[in-house]
Amino acid sequence: MDSAKLLKEISFKAVRSSGPGGQHVNKTASKAVISFTISTSQIFSSQEKLRLLEKLKHRISQDGILTITCSESRSQHRNKALAIERLISL
Repeated sequence: MDSAKLLKEISFKAVRSSGPGGQHVNKTASKAVISFTISTSQIFSSQEKLRLLEKLKHRISQDGILTITCSESRSQHRNKALAIERLISL
């Protein structure tokens, strides 16, 4: 799998994170949300798509979108990097 091509197929959104963190939580959108649609991906074969859809069926929405979120860090960039690492490891 070519991770550079995978990165072109994901969509990224930053949202406000919940939980402790004081005023920083209320001001910044540090939570990273990555969405990836397996069925329309150009980097996987049909067999690979079926295997991914079966393996990750509990993490895929009814619309067929795999969503990964990360809010471990106060940094939006760090959360995005962690979410991308998770996606690649899946």
